[in-house]
Amino acid sequence: MTRRLLLLLLPVMFLGLALFFYVRLSEDPTGRDSALMARDFPAFEATTLKDDQRRVDQSLLTGEVTLVNVWGEWCPACRQEMPQLLSLADRGIRLVGINYRDTREKGQAFLDEFGDPFAINIFDPEGELGFELGVIGAPETFLVDAEGVIRYHHKGYVSPEDVQGRLLPEVAKWR
Repeated sequence: MTRRLLLLLLPVMFLGLALFFYVRLSEDPTGRDSALMARDFPAFEATTLKDDQRRVDQSLLTGEVTLVNVWGEWCPACRQEMPQLLSLADRGIRLVGINYRDTREKGQAFLDEFGDPFAINIFDPEGELGFELGVIGAPETFLVDAEGVIRYHHKGYVSPEDVQGRLLPEVAKWR
């Protein structure tokens, strides 16, 4: 009797587990909230894109509300969002870039071509800081409050609608 029950339950348990994994793995990861929300920006030490001798760390992100944008020269969506980032900088919003999985030459050429809205660019050629932030692909934008705490995470391209409907209200809320 026990063996028969076990033989009946095993396929049912297997199907239930398979269904669970199918549903979870088919979800769009961009819809999930960042695990870093309401946490301090990860500790780091890196050089800047423009100067391989200048070192910066997470203290760079304290003192004022900052949008941190993860970008790369190789990223087509990063090209598309550059006008929106330039517009945000023109409005007096502080932006810090993370040049992600790139070379200094290509990153600088990108900024020369499309403009540079960033107060500073952190150089992350191996993607180590991106990994600490849970970046799944550029572009991604984080809003960091004046105490260095991540308050908002925007995955993907920043559209003009995102500037008006999401980023500006979030910046205003945390200023």
